[in-house]
Amino acid sequence: MTERVRVTGPDRRSRPLARTHDIDEETSLGSVYVRSLMRAQLSLALGVVAVLAVTIGALPLLFHLVPEVGNAQVAGLPIAWLVLGVLVYPWLLLLGWAYVQRAERNEQHFTELLGPHESRPETAGPAGPAGPAGPTGSTGPTGP
Repeated sequence: MTERVRVTGPDRRSRPLARTHDIDEETSLGSVYVRSLMRAQLSLALGVVAVLAVTIGALPLLFHLVPEVGNAQVAGLPIAWLVLGVLVYPWLLLLGWAYVQRAERNEQHFTELLGPHESRPETAGPAGPAGPAGPTGSTGPTGP
């Protein structure tokens, strides 16, 4: 019985080059890439903290400056307790969800920036982009 042998050749397609080489080798361009991602993530985090400080951080100040709001009661409980003890958590979850979505979008943009690019530009082949017939579909010269 004969044994089957698979004959294969080298891969003839051009391999995409990843731009992560600059980051791996810690070149100045790689540090620019990483700093840009870190700057985007830091500005996002500071924005979320600012929104958190303005919304939740201002509530005790509101309750102090306007005692009628802080002393109001709902179902026998002071509204300040309800707001700060219960209603804050859905707001925190919403802020956390929004932060994660935007942070993942920043990372996706960074990944696309560093994604593979061709080692040489794509060419359209010997006949050009329209194929052998040309843009009008005729293969020969046209006359009057």
